Amino acid sequence: MTKADIVDRIATGTGLTKVETEAVLQGFISTVIEALLEGDRVELRGFGSFRVQQRAPRTTLNPRTGEPIAVEMRYVPAFRPSKDFREKVDEAAKKRGG
Repeated sequence: MTKADIVDRIATGTGLTKVETEAVLQGFISTVIEALLEGDRVELRGFGSFRVQQRAPRTTLNPRTGEPIAVEMRYVPAFRPSKDFREKVDEAAKKRGG
């Protein structure tokens, strides 16, 4: 599903125009990104939370040459779904057969 598909579904369900819906969706995305850049955590009850997670430094292999490569410590955005969300996805996947 693309951003355009999400805009279509929300616009159809709310009665807003696609332009209004896209503006709201873009505002939401921008707000989440800004909050993470400021070090805040974004929690949406019943959906999940976005946060910044630290990845430890590690050594990996270059798949082409097999040479070891050092990967430095870094920070990445992470999403953790709520318990209800995880359960709903699990049930739906089981019904679909995977």
